[in-house]
Amino acid sequence: MDPELPVVRLCVEGMRAEADGQAGRALGLFQQAWEIAADDYEACIAAHYLARHQNSPEETLRWNQECLERADRVGDARVDGFYPSLYVNLGQACRRLGRTALAHTYFARAAERVGEAPEGQYGDWNRFAIAEGLRETASEPAGEVFEGEDEAGGDSARRHLDAAVDGRLRELVARWCARADLMALALTLPAYLGYLGTEGDRLRLRSALHMVHAARRLPDDEQTELGAVIGAAALS
Repeated sequence: MDPELPVVRLCVEGMRAEADGQAGRALGLFQQAWEIAADDYEACIAAHYLARHQNSPEETLRWNQECLERADRVGDARVDGFYPSLYVNLGQACRRLGRTALAHTYFARAAERVGEAPEGQYGDWNRFAIAEGLRETASEPAGEVFEGEDEAGGDSARRHLDAAVDGRLRELVARWCARADLMALALTLPAYLGYLGTEGDRLRLRSALHMVHAARRLPDDEQTELGAVIGAAALS
């Protein structure tokens, strides 16, 4: 985003107000940004921040929908990186309203576009939020259908880690947390929490577990168990 745009400057000032605990001032600044938005691109930016300061889940959803509609109208590379978080926000808003099947659809849409998010902490946050959203809504039946999809969520069922492997890995992570094994946690958690079932995700998780195993810092029983997890068919 161009930091010189008046809309962007107002939103940056609003984020500073948020950080200072001045929610009312932040809302006012975001509202100003919305009112001066000169096109759909600027309106998309302002709507994103306004959605964060609504008093009801219905209004939060409405502003997130407005944000998505404006991004769709822009339709060029300026908004490509917005879509993962746009769909995450819509999924979270739908969950708060009890529309869990539709939320799952939005999280699945976010997963399809997660590679467009900027790399770094922002991209990691999107991955973690998408993976969590898919896990939390996975048992829901098909919901509203988007154009080009046969049912809600498309192929999202393939994004979940094999249940047996997941359970064993969770147990290992719980033990590492209990004794504050920060090295094992730091290597494993980003790949585990952001696992969406792609080939790249599988390789990233397997590589992270290999590094923990190769360090040979774990107790013998954990070393053996981790080796078995790495050798599981789901990660091979």
